[in-house]
Amino acid sequence: MHSYNDDLLYKIALTQIPSVGGVTTRNLVSYCGGVEAVFRETRSNLQRIPGVGPLLADSIVAKNSLASAEAELDFIREHGIGVLFYLDDEFPVRLQRIKDAPALMYYKGTADLNTHQVISIVGTRKPSSYGKMQCEKLVDSLSSMDVLVISGLAYGIDITAHRKSLNVGLSTVGIMGSSFDHIYPAMHRNTANEMMQKGGILTEFGRGTLPDREHFPMRNRLIAGLCDALVVVESDIKGGSMITADLANGYHKDVFAIPGRVGDRYSKGCNYLIKSDRAHLLESGEELAEMMQWTANLPDKGIQRSIFQDLNDQELKLCEVLNCNEPVSIDKLYKEINLTASEMASLLLELEFKGVVKSLPGKLYLKV
Repeated sequence: MHSYNDDLLYKIALTQIPSVGGVTTRNLVSYCGGVEAVFRETRSNLQRIPGVGPLLADSIVAKNSLASAEAELDFIREHGIGVLFYLDDEFPVRLQRIKDAPALMYYKGTADLNTHQVISIVGTRKPSSYGKMQCEKLVDSLSSMDVLVISGLAYGIDITAHRKSLNVGLSTVGIMGSSFDHIYPAMHRNTANEMMQKGGILTEFGRGTLPDREHFPMRNRLIAGLCDALVVVESDIKGGSMITADLANGYHKDVFAIPGRVGDRYSKGCNYLIKSDRAHLLESGEELAEMMQWTANLPDKGIQRSIFQDLNDQELKLCEVLNCNEPVSIDKLYKEINLTASEMASLLLELEFKGVVKSLPGKLYLKV
């Protein structure tokens, strides 16, 4: 048995309370001053927290979720599964600015989810030979770059992207709509096991969670949120890939679609995204890398500018966060500097005018 003062136990327990999602979890921790403190709070004080009513307050005070969390902790330790909590340094920074992101996820793998170049590839479960070929060409053309490939472990385009990534030596991470004891589809289990050694498997669902239909839209928001660029390879006019593209646009990600033949069922979605300006037309991986400036030569880190002497305190603080070797995402800037979106935009624009910061596609910024 584990001691109830185990911090990880409380993190898991908090997310296993019925009706507690990512937003409520963050509210509880913020108002109470810590994860364990949530379970020590009085019923009356809990009910003062936004989103917490009498029933939820009773559930927290009863501490019933600690027992199930203890069983979850046994399971993840037995199988070498890690936990990513939103307060942890390892938590994906790209998800920090997404309001509906989960507060806790389970992860097994070697890939750094905060690596600098991440692409998500989605598409139909019933791809044509053209779709499979385009997917494989896309991954193959990125093999010389340090790119992390994300997809959903599903049939069709998803598993094609994962397997080709493994084949060419790229890290690849699969996002599941079920738990680690229900890897779905089962016939992809061997690929999933290989990915845990050369990439990873990620899910927000605890043990015993089946791949129910309602879990896949939740999975799709992670596929959209974790990337810099989302590519739709083949898709009907409706379906999970189109939902994921809409989510990615809502998260201000760069969305691309590979065009198909007019009239083909699984080209309709991609062609519509392009025609309606919801996605950039994409013809090759080299084109993607160029548009994302993944192949751009970065400035020498030794460059110094006397203009730094004229920067105010806020500008200097932002420059300290920015790195002149590697681009820094807008999500990381928000995490490090407590500013509103308009204040951050104004500050970055001013630094661009002064020649201190360079804006890159994909909401990335570089100190020059």
